[in-house]
Amino acid sequence: MDISAENITKRFENEWIVKDFSHNFENGSKTAIIGQNGSGKSTLLKIIAGIMLPNKGKIEYRVDKKVISAEEVYKKISFCSPAQELIEEFTLEEILKFHFKFRKPILNYNVQDIIELTYFKGNKNKLVKNFSSGMKQRLKLGLALFTESSVILLDEPTTNMDETGISWYQETILKLLNDRSVIISSNQNQEYEFCESHISMQDFKPRQKTVDS
Repeated sequence: MDISAENITKRFENEWIVKDFSHNFENGSKTAIIGQNGSGKSTLLKIIAGIMLPNKGKIEYRVDKKVISAEEVYKKISFCSPAQELIEEFTLEEILKFHFKFRKPILNYNVQDIIELTYFKGNKNKLVKNFSSGMKQRLKLGLALFTESSVILLDEPTTNMDETGISWYQETILKLLNDRSVIISSNQNQEYEFCESHISMQDFKPRQKTVDS
């Protein structure tokens, strides 16, 4: 799936978060959106995902050069963010079964396969609310990476993860990307070092205060 962003602008009250961002994300591309904290990279990723609307500009999604509707986009995108909510009253097995009622797993993996591949063996009956912050992040990544999708969107993917978790992420994403596109918002090289292109939020107009007339 190709994603085209044209003049994307987002403002909260009188503060510019993203201003006049344009870029074409081609099918199969591996892209990092980088910048310091507060530069707008996470906001931009949410706009690309369709989770947040811009104040100005538009996002278009194309498959074989044909524009697809916003209602169909969610079927082709996997999204992961540290702020993403999990159903904490579910066990690990329950949340995976629930998720994969609505989305297909890649490579015909089943729930038990995914539990083992995400290093959660022995935890299938553990309540998600009792997971550590690093385990919750690994679960969020697992849901995104093991879901059949054309585009994977990751916001600061190794947040709260220890060295073992980071190594798991680095190894797993390389194994599962194949011809899928990935867009990562990050300021940590370890999260996006495999990406072929980098977009720096610093290349765009700086955040500034505006006074409405």
